[in-house]
Amino acid sequence: MRKQLLFTLVLFISLFSCSEKKISDTRTAYTDQPYQQDYSIKYNITDTGTILYKVSADRNGVIQILSSQGLLHPFSGAMLYPGALVPDDTYRPMKDRKIAAIGLYQHQLVYLDDKAVLSNAWAGNLYSKHGLPDAAVFAGGDDFAFLISDGSSLQYLKNSQALWQNKSGEQVLDIVYDSTKHAFLVLTPQQIFSFSPADKNYTTLFKADSLTCFTIANNGKDIVAGTHNGYIVIDASTGKQKGEINRKLPWTELTAVTEIEGKLWFGSKRGAFMLKEDGKFNYYASKRWLPSDNVKQIVKGGKDNVLILTDAGLAKIFFTAMTLEDKAAFFDKQVRQRHIRNGFNATLAGMKDGNLGTGHMEDSDNDGLWTSMYLGAEAFRYAVTKSPEALQNCRESLDAMERLYSVNPVKGFPARSYERRGYKLHDPEKWIPAPDPEWDWKSTTSSDEAIGHIFVFAVLAELVDDEDIKKKSVALIDSLMQHVVDNDFYLVDWDGKPTLWGKWNPQYVNARPKNVGDRKINSSNIIAMLQTAYHFTKKEIYKEKAFELMNKHGYLENLMRPMKEIGQAPADADDWSKMLSQGWNHSDDEMYFLGYWGLYRYAFNDTLKEKYKEAIIDHWEVERPEKEGAWNIFTALTGAKEFDLKEAVWYLQEYPLDMIGWTVQNSERKDIELVEPNFRGQTTKEVLPPDELDISRHNGNRFDLNGGRNGNSEYSAGDIWLLPYWMGRYLEVINAPANK
Repeated sequence: MRKQLLFTLVLFISLFSCSEKKISDTRTAYTDQPYQQDYSIKYNITDTGTILYKVSADRNGVIQILSSQGLLHPFSGAMLYPGALVPDDTYRPMKDRKIAAIGLYQHQLVYLDDKAVLSNAWAGNLYSKHGLPDAAVFAGGDDFAFLISDGSSLQYLKNSQALWQNKSGEQVLDIVYDSTKHAFLVLTPQQIFSFSPADKNYTTLFKADSLTCFTIANNGKDIVAGTHNGYIVIDASTGKQKGEINRKLPWTELTAVTEIEGKLWFGSKRGAFMLKEDGKFNYYASKRWLPSDNVKQIVKGGKDNVLILTDAGLAKIFFTAMTLEDKAAFFDKQVRQRHIRNGFNATLAGMKDGNLGTGHMEDSDNDGLWTSMYLGAEAFRYAVTKSPEALQNCRESLDAMERLYSVNPVKGFPARSYERRGYKLHDPEKWIPAPDPEWDWKSTTSSDEAIGHIFVFAVLAELVDDEDIKKKSVALIDSLMQHVVDNDFYLVDWDGKPTLWGKWNPQYVNARPKNVGDRKINSSNIIAMLQTAYHFTKKEIYKEKAFELMNKHGYLENLMRPMKEIGQAPADADDWSKMLSQGWNHSDDEMYFLGYWGLYRYAFNDTLKEKYKEAIIDHWEVERPEKEGAWNIFTALTGAKEFDLKEAVWYLQEYPLDMIGWTVQNSERKDIELVEPNFRGQTTKEVLPPDELDISRHNGNRFDLNGGRNGNSEYSAGDIWLLPYWMGRYLEVINAPANK
């Protein structure tokens, strides 16, 4: 994982602005308060031949779906555990009726069949006969009067009397009732008609091409009409179009539009989206949110959810009040129940279409790194809360980390991972039999493992008031760093050779051109590691070697080099340097920021500390467009007044509760502004929210628009979310909920 360039070959969202509480004269903190967290419960069709037409939900929360197999309703289902759409036999007489449409009237379920408009509400008294046996579209007006259509004819009914009938002139797609004007609106592909029951006047209100759907909005002042290429806002009184057609949408081929709680919702062939006050959209697409992206209808569900009907099933998008602390508790359970393997923080892999019951925990090149980050989160959590559970979590994962050093025979050398013999999954050529015949261990350990280890051992040694943990952590720091020093700043594997990436020796580091990132990252990391080792062991060798690297070999100059100078190697550089610098390496970002803990916190003197702060802020400045929560929080370590706290909170709030690797496709969206290809891999002017992107760790590029694995894995929140949250709590830039 050390170099992605090489190894690729081998809820609506309501974002609250930060509540700021002064914790010093120079810095502010976010006081945790409830925000609207969205999540989805999905209900799939059990027969792929079933066609879904309409969905409605009544005042009691009863949901019914009209399908080619009759009435269906959702059964079972919870977040991450989809339910199913099954036949609704609640009212037995409904099974024998030829129901062609379903809708609401006065918040009750109403049906249209080949004979009448009817309902089981009002003691079953609503039964208004009609004369259009093929009627399939209807809406209710005042005093139990209904306008119905079979697609070519219209009939206005009340108490089984046809009070008006006419040809529509075009195919009727939909009918809605405007209660403010006491008139029906009729949608056809080319026009919107108005029908006044008072004077039986049927007139054209608006003409346009390719109309597909419409709704009344803004307290009856507007009509919003969807088309095959965007949507139009129409003045409901004059029938005049307001402004230009809106095409800056996630997808412009619209299939549904409705207003719910004052928010416009749109359905399309590529997902659903809700218009926010800032003119941007919350985009609900992929199986993270919907059974399929082909949306057929959107309606209000209960008081806290929206129903989105697709051709493959129904989604309930819930919006619940949640604090960041609540979210942390949720993710803590996710990690402990499904992501702890031998004490490691692991990925659940091998799943079939997001089914959590089909997965297994897999070994990883970076078991030590991902566990270091989760273990750091639990150490920060314990430092803040003194939670016995957090302390026990620290003990268990530290045991796993410690065994990386004892499972192999190389003194001071950490294995990448270990597993029971015969059960390893990845890179079989890198696995070595352990002295214990029951186990194998993984070799070729890299520099990102090393910096992760040193980071978390330091956090444990400093912040966890448990003597056994402190002693064990300091011993592990000393063991690893003595190995590095004894081997001339290399990680030396079982075969007596340096690993591919475990190289901090000046001959290797300074062989890279000055603008190649490896020269800067390796210098920054090794100085951080040596400072940390000296801080906790007080062994002069670590301090001496650090100053030797800085003063004799230019490592201070290397690590202070501005990020704006980092780029592709010059034409006359060696092939390795060219390979290393083809593009920005986000794994390096992860290594830098983990290293910044020891670089800044354990600086040898105040002069160096100020220099390190300058380097950290310089790095953070180029990272700001990504709105990466962890890097913003790490930057707060320096005491900087500005570290994009609001964006860090945004990251934490917007990260989805569903951590399954669903496939996402954003590159063809019409509401994003693409930028020219560049060294950093930034694709859009503004980064998309985490819940619209592929799930990725902190070493991923948050500007990657497409990705995912068809729901075959679930990532752990331990490193992705819990680390920045609990670090923020420890650094007091995120406070506990206001009521605590």
